[in-house]
Amino acid sequence: LIRDPRLRKLTFTGSTEVGRSLIGQAAEGVLRVSMELGGNAPFLVFDDADLDAAVDGAMLAKMRNIGEACTAANRFIVHESVVDEFSRRFADRMSQTEVGPLVEKKQRDKVAELVDDAVDQGAQVLTGGRIPDGDGWYYPPTVLADVPRDARVWREEIFGPVAPIFTFNDEDEAIAMANDTEYGLVAYAFTADYGRAVRVMEKLQTGMVGINQGVVSNPAAPFGGMKASG
Repeated sequence: LIRDPRLRKLTFTGSTEVGRSLIGQAAEGVLRVSMELGGNAPFLVFDDADLDAAVDGAMLAKMRNIGEACTAANRFIVHESVVDEFSRRFADRMSQTEVGPLVEKKQRDKVAELVDDAVDQGAQVLTGGRIPDGDGWYYPPTVLADVPRDARVWREEIFGPVAPIFTFNDEDEAIAMANDTEYGLVAYAFTADYGRAVRVMEKLQTGMVGINQGVVSNPAAPFGGMKASG
């Protein structure tokens, strides 16, 4: 199909690995491409955020399709002054959430490995955190606190119902942490300060940014990423 001379553009949604291969093939025909590839979305919660709205947004951003979405929030980066309260509320909501199975056993096992790795490095499990007894490819909604940045969940896409929480002290540190990834599909930020919202949007290295909302997909707006996300 890509070699067909009638083709003018190639668009693809999927993994970065496959996307790179398709971009290489598309170059032979000098095709335009639109790629929507892997993600490692940061979810920033500043000290002035409406925590009720932030928790609602976190549920939407994390639990779309049980977390099996490229736009799902992957790293929750929360100001140290509100991290305890946000974590408590978020864990309470996650603990009351019913989910179906993940797409396959291999994915369920990968999610479990990421959680186990974080716990081995000192993360605290606020809810969930273990595969339930019985058959099925289920993994419970999980919230991890005090997660070190050496943990694999910092750099790897989880693709499951797991929310690791990290802390920051100031705006510059939050932006640096958010951009500390090869991916750049989407980011989320919650703040009551319009000036801060604009500054953050301009500095985040992502194709899409949701301000005070947990869903960014909009048919009237551009869709795509930066860096290894497309």
